[in-house]
Amino acid sequence: MFGDSSISLTHEEQQEAAERIHELMAQGISSGEAIQIVAEQIRQSKSADKSQ
Repeated sequence: MFGDSSISLTHEEQQEAAERIHELMAQGISSGEAIQIVAEQIRQSKSADKSQ
């Protein structure tokens, strides 16, 4: 359900993700959808990092 749970984030990355989630929620997006959007962005970013 949650995809690749082996992705680990530094504390700084976690803080940035939380800020992005809050920004999306401030724009009217539900918390669940905001989390899903940010999680997908992180997965794509980490996937791109691994392929380089």
